[in-house]
Amino acid sequence: MANAPRFLMRQCVQPSCRFRFPVPAASRKGEECPRCGAATYAATEPFSGHRPEPSGSGAGPAVEALLDNVRSILNVGSIFRTADGAGIRPLHLCGITATPDHPKLAKTALGAETAVPWRYNSNGVDAAEALKAGGRQLWALESSGQSDALFDIQPDPAGAPIVLVVGHERAGVDPGILTLCDRVLHIPMQGVKASLNVATAFGIAAYYLRFG
Repeated sequence: MANAPRFLMRQCVQPSCRFRFPVPAASRKGEECPRCGAATYAATEPFSGHRPEPSGSGAGPAVEALLDNVRSILNVGSIFRTADGAGIRPLHLCGITATPDHPKLAKTALGAETAVPWRYNSNGVDAAEALKAGGRQLWALESSGQSDALFDIQPDPAGAPIVLVVGHERAGVDPGILTLCDRVLHIPMQGVKASLNVATAFGIAAYYLRFG
């Protein structure tokens, strides 16, 4: 943890506010309360930010991912960060999906964009066909009448590598890619919404396949 960033908690002196928040230990920021403007004081000694050690490889199969026309740059950055944590690589970026060349992607990738290998293809169907011809299984995240619940399947750790496919936040996965998929999976929903944010859904599926 020697290289972990150091923080301390500051707290507002106003009894009616008492806003408490973290700031970098070496910074003078936060000496004024961002909520009410009153003075603050250092409520803790400096401490190390959360930076766990790598915990080894998952027990599940090898997993890659295909991002087809994911329109939000911030979602793509989040997926890079999740892929880094779950050991998913490479990422196949297709269509309008932003690549790490875009400066805004780093805002949510937080450095993972330099650690996770990626490839770009302007046509997601072409990319999917090449991956399938290379011996990968294509598993799409897409809610439909023919999809299976993610947690009802048991990936074979010794099976062919899986390519987890996610698509456009509103249009979903390209039908041309779905016809190539070996499985179509959905995440069960119990609320009023029919689906999750694509980066959130990717994270759930990624960790289930790698560690579930």
